[in-house]
Amino acid sequence: MAKPLRIASVNVNGIRASFKNGMAAWLEARDVDILALQEVRATTEIVQDLLGPEWDILHDAATKKGYAGVALASRRKASIHRVTLGADDFDSAGRWLEADYEIDGGAIITVVSTYVHSGNVEKPASMVEKYKFLDAMTERLPEIREHNPLAVVMGDLNVGHRELDIKNWKTNRKSAGFLDKERAYFDRFFGPAGETVTGVDGTTGPGLGWVDVGRRWAGEVDGPYSWWSNRGQAFANDSGWRIDYHVATPQLAETVAHYTIDRAASYEERFSDHAPVVVDYAL
Repeated sequence: MAKPLRIASVNVNGIRASFKNGMAAWLEARDVDILALQEVRATTEIVQDLLGPEWDILHDAATKKGYAGVALASRRKASIHRVTLGADDFDSAGRWLEADYEIDGGAIITVVSTYVHSGNVEKPASMVEKYKFLDAMTERLPEIREHNPLAVVMGDLNVGHRELDIKNWKTNRKSAGFLDKERAYFDRFFGPAGETVTGVDGTTGPGLGWVDVGRRWAGEVDGPYSWWSNRGQAFANDSGWRIDYHVATPQLAETVAHYTIDRAASYEERFSDHAPVVVDYAL
């Protein structure tokens, strides 16, 4: 049997800091084929220097220096890539990067590294930008699926879809990342394709038919979480949020051979406040 294609996604919270804190050792041990990064916050040259010449780098930096930034790193070159999302007047720089890669046997896989706005209910303008981005995703996902039935959208989506995805969900009902309006987008992302879906906020719309690989693999259990606040004992108590996803087309989701969140053994051993999400696709 051929080796599965191993795809990992991680919000590095600044790639230079992550490498300083041990990311290189994690990456060397994990035998990753395609790596999606978010919150890169560095130049393409720095990303290449840190990862090494064996990686082919695609990188889209944010308009504002030192913020956001998404990248894709692969052992093979992409055939095409795209960095824009939404209307021409919408600034998605540093938050959306998609590429097509040819894999063994000649098949093509489309991968996306994305970093959705975190939002802040006390800053309404930030929520407007977040909803614009989620609207643009809602429009783009069907186009990607039509382009290629083997596709995965990965990254820090900054929304916990269900109560299972946040340890302290009851106290976060009015917090950005767990608002009913945000979660309703995910109800549609994962709802049956073409069927009318009623979101948790009461709105309705057609389901898009994508698969939450993490939830399908883990089942109806709390977590597993991928992000923990640096405040208090959140990491030690595993009081986390599952906001990092592999969102796959049904055809690709059927090939999942293994899924894991690489939670560090201790707070001191983390290289980011997010843990990598690693999935093996047996294509």
